[in-house]
Amino acid sequence: MNEKVNVQMVRINEVGQEKESVLVFGHFSTVHPGHIRHIKYARELGEKVIVALLGDNHSLEGINYTQKERAESLNYLDIIDKIVLLEGDELCVAVAKMRPKILLLGKEHENTEENNLMQAIKKQRLNGGAVLFDAGETHYASSELLEHPFRALETKRRKEFQGACIRNNILKGELLKFINEWNKIKLLVVGDTIIDQYAACEALGLSAEAPVVVVRELDTKNFIGGAAVVAGHISALGAKCHYISVVGDDDEGKVTAKTLQDKEISFDLIVDNTRPTTFKKRYMVDSQKLFRVSRLEDKGVTGEVEDEIIKKVEAIINEVDGIVVSDFVYGVITNSLIIRLNKLAKENNIKLFGDVQSSSQVGNITKLMDFNLLCPNEREARIALQDKESGIEALSQKMLSKTKAKNLVMKLGADGFITYGTGIGEMAKCESFPALTVNPVDVTGAGDSLLSLMSIGLSADQDIIACSALACCLAATAVEMMGNNPVGRVKLIQKIEEAFS
Repeated sequence: MNEKVNVQMVRINEVGQEKESVLVFGHFSTVHPGHIRHIKYARELGEKVIVALLGDNHSLEGINYTQKERAESLNYLDIIDKIVLLEGDELCVAVAKMRPKILLLGKEHENTEENNLMQAIKKQRLNGGAVLFDAGETHYASSELLEHPFRALETKRRKEFQGACIRNNILKGELLKFINEWNKIKLLVVGDTIIDQYAACEALGLSAEAPVVVVRELDTKNFIGGAAVVAGHISALGAKCHYISVVGDDDEGKVTAKTLQDKEISFDLIVDNTRPTTFKKRYMVDSQKLFRVSRLEDKGVTGEVEDEIIKKVEAIINEVDGIVVSDFVYGVITNSLIIRLNKLAKENNIKLFGDVQSSSQVGNITKLMDFNLLCPNEREARIALQDKESGIEALSQKMLSKTKAKNLVMKLGADGFITYGTGIGEMAKCESFPALTVNPVDVTGAGDSLLSLMSIGLSADQDIIACSALACCLAATAVEMMGNNPVGRVKLIQKIEEAFS
């Protein structure tokens, strides 16, 4: 976190008029990037930003922290001038006393039927003030390096991580103990195989014939990607893994088999002569990617191939604790295959974990229904739900409701991720974790590593927020290396030590 800025805090009975202020209202159970976007927008609207903070005498469910704890979290932000501590949800009283210039509410409240909000909106308008609804600007990259020196930003994010652990009573020793329990778990991974090739090049300049960059290829290196690297992460972290996928009758399919053998991952690769193994080649100068060339077939596999996948799953399902569906939308994970996997998982009381990664493809994560965990990024979630306006909190709740997922990790790129978890017979949990690596070398494998670790941890019935702290460290390690390399226990433990320092 930032150093405390000692924001002024007052009780509702102590407030006076604040006619030039922008008043923001919420519970702020976990201060995450969505809240920060919202408050930054408030800062653009007026000279003074005041937060009316929901009190402890409220009727809402799912708020895990006291008002004092929530106020402490807000106290670390440097974009708030004052916090008004409500007794409950009496926003209307705050509006009547303060008469703010603008009352700013989340976009999800625009058509609210909540009585306290309706009364506050009515009072604000009667006082001649404006009421605006906004979730803050949606973006998929960070400008923090322009706002903070590199080392200061590293320290800031590390303290944000430590703050999340403190709020949830997570100790370093507990995380290390969790890692030692993973060798009891066995997972099945089903999904698209990709071979990622990186070509290191030397820049020669611009062509005289056309404004085209000319490079000389120096060396190439292949990495297993897609669902295969998810299996690689699981194995490297100490759990057992079996991998089922479809490849072509080509050199890339043979490379996949050899790499999996070298990593001691058991597998069933179904050879489909009608399609190539998905192959992506990235041309680079130093650490800068210039462009990517893909060779692929993204039509769905045939019914015969799908039947073969199901036979392989049925042969091993009694040996595994969970099934990880890693869909890169290249045809292996068809809608009918998802239905059949779901049926098998329910019949055998097996947990399902899934992700649909569609950077340059067209995918929809809402096709994964009744999973124990889904891991979309914000862009994928907005496209799937056709929602570009809601705040992250509302967007995440819509995703949970639409898919009936038990847990959700909403990935926010450079802003980290937010975990929404129900646990086993527990109150819903929510926590935000930062992206610990400030200037990543290659972000390609961050989501794969996160899905892998969370699947292992939840299969072992470990606390979802503690698993998220571990996943935060693993993803940070994954993006510090060029290429999609599985991250092992030793490097994960090193990153945990660093994050708690």
